[in-house]
Amino acid sequence: MKGPNQRDQGDRVADGHDHLECGRKHYALRAWADAYTALSLADQEMPLGAEDLELLAMAAYLVGRDDEYLGTLERAHTAHVNAGCCARAVRCAFWLGFRLLMRGEMGHASGWFARAQRLLERDARECAERGYLLLPTVGQGLVLSDYEAAYAAAAEAAAIGERCGDLDLVACARMEQGRIRLRQGQVEAGLAHLDETMVAVLSGELSPVVTGLMYCAVIAICQQVYAYDRTREWTVALTQWCEGQPDMVAFAGACQVHRAEIMQLRGTWPEAIEEARRAGLRSQGVDGRAAAAALYQQAEVHRLKGEFVAAEKAYRGASQLGLEPQPGLALLRLVQDRTDAAATAIRRVAGTTTDRLKRLSLLPAYIEIMLAAGDVPDARNACRELEEIAGSLDTGVPGAIAAGACGAVDLAEGNAQAALGSLRRAFEVWQRIDAPYAAARVRVLIGLACHALGDEDGASLEIDAARSTFTRLGARPDLARIDSLIKGAASGHAHGLTPRELQVLRLVAAGDTNKAIAAELCLSERTIERHLSNIFTKHDLSTRAGATAWAYEHDLI
Repeated sequence: MKGPNQRDQGDRVADGHDHLECGRKHYALRAWADAYTALSLADQEMPLGAEDLELLAMAAYLVGRDDEYLGTLERAHTAHVNAGCCARAVRCAFWLGFRLLMRGEMGHASGWFARAQRLLERDARECAERGYLLLPTVGQGLVLSDYEAAYAAAAEAAAIGERCGDLDLVACARMEQGRIRLRQGQVEAGLAHLDETMVAVLSGELSPVVTGLMYCAVIAICQQVYAYDRTREWTVALTQWCEGQPDMVAFAGACQVHRAEIMQLRGTWPEAIEEARRAGLRSQGVDGRAAAAALYQQAEVHRLKGEFVAAEKAYRGASQLGLEPQPGLALLRLVQDRTDAAATAIRRVAGTTTDRLKRLSLLPAYIEIMLAAGDVPDARNACRELEEIAGSLDTGVPGAIAAGACGAVDLAEGNAQAALGSLRRAFEVWQRIDAPYAAARVRVLIGLACHALGDEDGASLEIDAARSTFTRLGARPDLARIDSLIKGAASGHAHGLTPRELQVLRLVAAGDTNKAIAAELCLSERTIERHLSNIFTKHDLSTRAGATAWAYEHDLI
């Protein structure tokens, strides 16, 4: 008779079988935490076979146990190799390489891709795994900007997936085709590929991990080209998918970051900060990219609200997690009146960024900072580039971004009439997509343009509307900026000078040297020289004495 603590091999096998069946059922029901627990217990009772190890690995990934995912998937790979199942072993090796690549472990990832390729060479038959191993080639082509080669590889992978009936592979390849076409400026074709990918996602045809990957990839790509209608639509769908699997960790943080970004755009800033904070907590130790993006998102809203200490801390936290904190940190320096630091930072990042879509997100900040620094010619050059990029992306918002930025440059150059046309076009887009902060920023510039053209009633209406929006949002720096701009406009804009140029002119008229002016305004002497050059150019002046006389003639002193 067996004692209470005595269990023979048969008992353990029976228990292991019960846990295994329970784990499989939980997996099918998407109860990931229960599936992970049951499959882990089954594995402890008796080592799982290769296919069940794959289930355990996927469950581990979905509940945020990344290291266990990698270790278990490597065990599954070895089991498939030992069983002579070459294709399944290759697939495990691919996903190992892919996850390691996402973690930034390039050498380790490359080693697994190479092993997968070597294993595949043993089997001449066509299989979906050949298509999966084309995906790293697609990524390499994107890095090298060899878009046609990348697209050809993605198209071949999709074709293999269709012939082999592998819907996960088809979705991954179609998503890459969409990404490539958008990089090439072929917006309609690119969005069509992404939409087709999302049809497969929403139909429930894909595996859980690929479903999450496609949601996050497609939403991120749509954000890059400012396709906000699709971003909102897919984020709502992703939220519903995540809420249906409450114990899933892997994609929940990224989902919350996307929600926070939409909340910021729509002006619900307290909710945006709270959602980003929750995203950071959910992603901590699980998804470094989502955790970094959550901190950056918090920093952006803190900056807009004038909460500079909190913004600084969040930007630094994002940087520590490997995320470039620009252009947000440079814009923070700008509102802190550290214009030289802002200009140095934005020039550095713009000078090392070559990807067109990334430059699209940098150039508006670059233009704003250059205008504040008095470098109007550089702002104009950046505006031309921004217009060219926006012109290749017919999604509406890029054109509005370019129109708003170039309207600001026109205004700085003293061409209020041209500025007004561009600014009106930008405002219409921001108003249509319900982006109150962006719309209010443009209305301030419209008000300044109206003032420069002598339309004081129009100027008052625009400025008052912008002030009301900023007050509702709690955008304290913008409220302070309105007061500064109006004060400068009252005396300077009618003569084509920016507020900063007017400050410099008054100090020149007072007899200060460039060095003294730089110290007074916390700028570099080079920046002061540039302001003076702009003043001289705008009004055909050649000496400091001439500039002083001109200022007195126009009652600017």
